[in-house]
Formats: sequence, structure tokens, C-alpha cells
Amino acid sequence: MKRTVPVESASAFIASGLIDEKIKELGDWRGKMLAKVRGIIHAADPEIVEEWKWMGTPVFSHGGIVCTGETYKNVVKMTFAKGAALQDPSGLFNSSLDGNVRRAIDIHEGDKIDEAALKNLVRAAVALNLKGKNKPKPKPKPRRRSPH
Repeated sequence: MKRTVPVESASAFIASGLIDEKIKELGDWRGKMLAKVRGIIHAADPEIVEEWKWMGTPVFSHGGIVCTGETYKNVVKMTFAKGAALQDPSGLFNSSLDGNVRRAIDIHEGDKIDEAALKNLVRAAVALNLKGKNKPKPKPKPRRRSPH
């Protein structure tokens, strides 16, 4: 009997494979760091869904985009979609600090990651996404009938 796979599951499976390939292709500290960050994200929230967007960007979502895992020549960048709305008591955000919505963490070769703080940030981002999903939709106001 043939079993159909939901599109979301299939696309997440494909995205995970593409992220695996990207890590392997990088073959240097950036690949190792992206793999480490990916592991921390999944440890923080096992329900994270991996996506592949914008022609090659790993995206981690739950109730909306949580963060991306971009790699550049000298940095692995984690951009949090709603980072400006998150508390960052450990001061992990060190890039895109002047934006109104996003915040990023630039990780350079040799940098150490505060795993507990990063897990807390991921969990806070997920909570913010889910809070937005649970807002009741405003009820439409009843229309008044014209007296004519």
C-alpha cells in the first residue's frame, strides 16, 4: 500500500538534506559551526522545522521563522526574524542591532557559543511566534442598516 507524505514533511525532509549537504560542502569551521548551531536549535525545541529558502539559506521555523543559519566567508550568521522583540539578557545579539524587527548573532572562527543562552533565545522566539498564532481574530463589527 502506497503511503502519502504530507507536503510539509516532504519539504522539511528535503530541506534537512540540503542543510546536511551545505555543512558537508563548507568543509571548514563554518560547516562545523552551522552543524553545532543546528543541534542547539533542535535541542532547544524538538518541534523546529527546517526549511530551505532564498536560494540556499537554512531556515528554522516553529509557528513562523525563528532564525536563519547563513554562512559567509568570515562568519556564520544567525538572524532572528523577530529578534528586536526578544529579551537578550546574555547579549548574544551583536549584529543588525539598528533594525526595527530582526537581530543577528555573528559567529566568527574560534568564537565560543553560550549554549544555554542560545537555547533560551530560540525558546523565546518560538514562544513569540506561537503567541502571535494564538491571538483571537477580531470579530467583524455588525453593519448598521440604513434607515432608508
